[in-house]
Amino acid sequence: MEELKNIKVALLGSGTVGTGVYKLIERQREELPHKVGAGLTVSKVLVRDKNKKREGIDPSVLTDQWEDIITDDEIQIVVEVMGGIEPARTYITEALQAGKNVVTANKDLMAVHGGELLDIASHNGCDLLFEASVAGGIPIIRPLKQCLAGNYISEAMGIVNGTTNFILTKMTHEGMEFDEALALATELGYAEADPTADIEGYDAGRKMAIMASIAFNSRVTFDDVYTEGITNITAKDIKYAEAMGCTIKLLGVAKNTESGIEVRVHPMLIPSDHPLATVNDSFNAVFVHGDAVDDAMFYGRGAGEFPTASAVMGDIIDVARNIQFYCTGRIHCTCYKDLPIKKITEIESKYFMRLLVDDKPGVLARIADTLGKNEVSIAQVIQKNKVNDMAELVVITDLVLEQNFADALVEIKGMEHTREISTVIRVY
Repeated sequence: MEELKNIKVALLGSGTVGTGVYKLIERQREELPHKVGAGLTVSKVLVRDKNKKREGIDPSVLTDQWEDIITDDEIQIVVEVMGGIEPARTYITEALQAGKNVVTANKDLMAVHGGELLDIASHNGCDLLFEASVAGGIPIIRPLKQCLAGNYISEAMGIVNGTTNFILTKMTHEGMEFDEALALATELGYAEADPTADIEGYDAGRKMAIMASIAFNSRVTFDDVYTEGITNITAKDIKYAEAMGCTIKLLGVAKNTESGIEVRVHPMLIPSDHPLATVNDSFNAVFVHGDAVDDAMFYGRGAGEFPTASAVMGDIIDVARNIQFYCTGRIHCTCYKDLPIKKITEIESKYFMRLLVDDKPGVLARIADTLGKNEVSIAQVIQKNKVNDMAELVVITDLVLEQNFADALVEIKGMEHTREISTVIRVY
């Protein structure tokens, strides 16, 4: 009987995800030969301090020297789960140039330098897989690149950040204000000590850059993505949304239009009967529209040790199978188009605007006149509350050019009877 081949793997990083990957490989040790046709062994784990005890990881495989990995010809798969741009970018580049295949979960890196790294992988006939960089455990990169490759994808949108979704869920279902919900998210480990990347939309923006690049076969980087966070959303806004039959979610939206790619992240009112409105807590969901498949939705855990490790393991197994049949590098960079990317001012949206004005005759008429002068059509006006001698207005617009609405907003802010523009949120 032919001796079973053993494929050696190196992990770069032993944090939450790295530890999860190590544990999964150990857990699947008996299954992997049947799934892959070969065994998988983690032979090295790169860490900052190899003397620090890491629960569940054999101390003998720990190293603090990159040279121990890059010079080891027996290591065929390098798994980068360190995060950040450097030294991850350098390590991945050197690994690919040395003919090693790479699996990464690094959204920050792929959203900015994905194109160049994929080119290096293609030049060296190596795999560079990154399923875990978007939506944690939810399969979306591989479906877009393979399962849905026969489609013209016109839209990919969804909830791709679990922290902000958890916060908005608590604000919606329990009436919490933003600060209270953020404190709870931090206490439960959903939010980092510095939650800026999540609550300001940057994390979701990086994921949308990656997803849009693959969905539309044209390179989109993080700098191309308009991002807006949830820090200004209040419990009052959520109640108004509910009264309108809507739910507020932080959505990533990417559209492939005749005039170019739209890609943005911002809070949005969506109808409460929309499938994404029912995605709660730390769950993520991605909604895709293709000309052949029509609508497809992917739903599941968007983060965490084992959900993310699951996506990494899927890539490792894919690479190992390719190694077995000498076909690494078979799926290269799929950004073969060079489509224009629209600025946010060139996009059309509907708006929800909540403002405080003097409770005097003619004020609403002046606001309506200002909006009309800027080609902003009003769909609905709600006036429910009075605050001292002020009236609280909620204005819902029809579909308008963002630049026109921005111009109108500047004028309304400058009106003598405007006391506060409390909230501006787009409407799906």
